[in-house]
Amino acid sequence: MRRVVAGIGGAALALSGLFALPAQAHEGHAAQDAFTTKTAYEPQGSLNSYERLPSSFRPVFTENVSRHGARTLSDSDDGDALLALWNSAKAEGALTSTGRQLGPDVQSLLAANARDGYGLLTQEGRDEMRTTAQRMVRRLPSLFADAAKGGAAKIDVVASSQQRTVDSANEFVAGLKAAKPGLATTATRTDDALLYFHKSNVEYNDYVDNDPRVAAAEKAATDQPRTHAVARSVLQRSFSKKFVDEIAAGKHAEFKDEVAAADALYSMDQVTADLAGEGRWHFDRYLTTDEAAWFGYLDDVTSFYENGPAFAGSDITYKMAGGLLSDMFAQLDAKRVGTTTRDAELRFTHAEEIFPLASLLGLPGSTQQQPENKLFTYANNPFRGAQVAPMAANIQWDLYTDGHTYLVRMLYNEKQTPFKASCAPVHRGSSFYRLDELERCYAQS
Repeated sequence: MRRVVAGIGGAALALSGLFALPAQAHEGHAAQDAFTTKTAYEPQGSLNSYERLPSSFRPVFTENVSRHGARTLSDSDDGDALLALWNSAKAEGALTSTGRQLGPDVQSLLAANARDGYGLLTQEGRDEMRTTAQRMVRRLPSLFADAAKGGAAKIDVVASSQQRTVDSANEFVAGLKAAKPGLATTATRTDDALLYFHKSNVEYNDYVDNDPRVAAAEKAATDQPRTHAVARSVLQRSFSKKFVDEIAAGKHAEFKDEVAAADALYSMDQVTADLAGEGRWHFDRYLTTDEAAWFGYLDDVTSFYENGPAFAGSDITYKMAGGLLSDMFAQLDAKRVGTTTRDAELRFTHAEEIFPLASLLGLPGSTQQQPENKLFTYANNPFRGAQVAPMAANIQWDLYTDGHTYLVRMLYNEKQTPFKASCAPVHRGSSFYRLDELERCYAQS
């Protein structure tokens, strides 16, 4: 998701000088966050951790918004460029003893990505989808028992048009049916306006491409001395100092500088988390945990400003999720008034949609914005891509009724999670909210 800034205009350069750059910008960063949005999914809740539902209530509907499962690299560009650089170093005798294995390791990793198909689910991703679905059935056994009655499809399935999301939807459905034989679902349909909106939103894309504040923030992080020092440390593990000096000076056409080259190596390391079941990878010999964590921070800088809370006073990164949020409420309302026979609405999308939806909902780590002159760091903001939108991240709403009152519970990555602070639960500390209270709280008519 991150881009390495190659060159920006004068306005952005002027702004970049305004950012405060703390010496320890990754303070508090945990090793498990180093893979950021490529982090493999782990459920954050369990059956025995959930609040007990009042005995008079029963589940009547559930819906989710799920990111696709773990996937391969989008393309081979970083790996191809690293291989070309490695071959140049080999020809010049500029490889270290560690670096001599880098080329074969990159080739093996690219081969694994090619076998699965670039941008497609890995075995890890397929497993994430199936097991998440099976836990959903275990949490709501009576609801899925009802959905399996009569043979009619009471579960609607929709995804973005990207193959990895369609495949994720189909794997999820397979997991449901394995847990509840006889369950019928609709065929997976696609809706990019609902689930791939970041690609078509003109105002948002103008912000990402042309707002000088975004370029300045990313440049401030990428071009600070610490980034160059970490990049050199990474590369000198595989290449001679003289060769790294040449990379830094732009004398090797594959990369603009040493930061871009080290970032490409980080991208190889990053994807190994999603290919854990398809080979034994050893990229930790090319990057230490701290070095990977630093490049993970840079990745999160891009996610924060392009997809996350971003700048104080601006809603450009998340207001476009309003249509998705409205659809979630519309599904609940349709069940309440009896205009639908569905028992579930399942949606499959991307990190670029999970981030803004999380901000709109007020989910943990998704709300704190930054002043324009204060660069996002791990020391001054709780936002973490690994926690907000890991692979297979999901937001689930369950609807319950006693025949009169309708209650909603939210699970975020399967953990009971409160709605934003201005919403009042049924009692203090509860995870259940009246539907009409949530509609008031989120201004849904």
